[in-house]
Amino acid sequence: MSTEFDLGALLAERGAERYELHTRYLNAQLPRMLHTIGFDRVYERAEGAHFWDADGNDYLDMLAGFGVMGLGRHHPVVRKALHDVLDLDLADLTRFDCQPLPGLLAERLLVHSPHLDRVFFGNSGTEAVETALKFARYATGKPRVLYCAHAFHGLTTGSLSVNGEDGFRDGFAPLLPDTAVPLGDLDALARELKRGDVAALIVEPIQGKGVHEAPPGYLRAAQELLHRHKALLIADEVQTGLGRTGDFYAYQHEDGVEPDLVCVAKALSGGYVPVGATLGKDWIFKKVYSSMDRVLVHSASFGSNAQAMACGLAVLSVMENEQIVAGVRTTGELLKSRLAALTDTYELLADVRGRGLMIGIEFGKPSSLKLRSRWTMLQAARKGLFAQMVVVPLLQRHRILTQVSGDHLEVIKLIPPLVLDTADVDRFVDAFTAVMDDAHSGGGLMWDFGKTLIKQAVANR
Repeated sequence: MSTEFDLGALLAERGAERYELHTRYLNAQLPRMLHTIGFDRVYERAEGAHFWDADGNDYLDMLAGFGVMGLGRHHPVVRKALHDVLDLDLADLTRFDCQPLPGLLAERLLVHSPHLDRVFFGNSGTEAVETALKFARYATGKPRVLYCAHAFHGLTTGSLSVNGEDGFRDGFAPLLPDTAVPLGDLDALARELKRGDVAALIVEPIQGKGVHEAPPGYLRAAQELLHRHKALLIADEVQTGLGRTGDFYAYQHEDGVEPDLVCVAKALSGGYVPVGATLGKDWIFKKVYSSMDRVLVHSASFGSNAQAMACGLAVLSVMENEQIVAGVRTTGELLKSRLAALTDTYELLADVRGRGLMIGIEFGKPSSLKLRSRWTMLQAARKGLFAQMVVVPLLQRHRILTQVSGDHLEVIKLIPPLVLDTADVDRFVDAFTAVMDDAHSGGGLMWDFGKTLIKQAVANR
């Protein structure tokens, strides 16, 4: 057996070329963007909610790989499960047998989803959404799916059809025949349903873009309207599911909501092996897979692979044994309340919202003349620049990684690993307070950086 390939040696030899390699062979705009805002760091290792650079500096992760690292990086239980499944030498993906791990993971997922009956495993969140769209259309015999304005459900063609942002859709038409309705607008939903061609409404219980929560009672009322017109409710829990919002699913914060299809992914992977899952009611699956002739009518080459299933099982075990969801409720409330208290201190801080460890920090037009003139200057160049001005010093000065919640939005979204602790909360709030102090001083490095961003925004027009 050949032992010539040495991954560690390869990384030691070529790892320093990471940005050059990406520029030459992958998306060249990513390294360009990272260089521009000073995010071109080199991280050497990671554990939990932290990672370290080559000099041993510790960084706090408030991004969790866009929510993938729900249990943080390299959780020992998930790591061991992955080692175990590799060491077992399973006869995986034969395609003509039934391995136990997919059934076991489906069983564990459905314990948390008692009104649902069956699971399809794919490889990503967008694939989970694609599955739900196909199943809804086939099960109802109707072509159109409604989605909410500003929604994000993925970037493959079907998922892009229910994406609420033109910036992602531009240049990729024609897409599927879908229609946007405002989040929370039951009248708009009812008008579309009266046309008789709607298969489903897909909705994020809390939208990732801007961190906007469905109004109280909306999901239950929407569900009733949809069922009255023989249409389905699809809950996209790719980012909000598996404890992110302080319940296993975000839709569970509202009594009586029982979606017909639920999409999960991200945190189910344990941060190791891509996985997506579409959970649904028995009758929907039986319609799609109605005969042996249709046994492979919807499938995925790498779906249900043993490594992904093992990671998913380990993730659910950790969540149950370490009471992750209860911890998210406690830590999330602490973080949100401490940040919300700052709105009385800083006029640039407009709102703090969200649930659990999915929190949006929104900035708004200040009242004082000097700050207002600077704010107006930024907005004229490009909306969203102030939020970027906050994200950059959080990393460069305080070694905390965050993200702007969407293009042209003055909102920072916090989606840290669910294992965040009170010391991490203290660190973030102290750093954010320092950045806000600088922003409200009327001068300093933040506003100098803002001038740089303005020049670049104008140059890119």
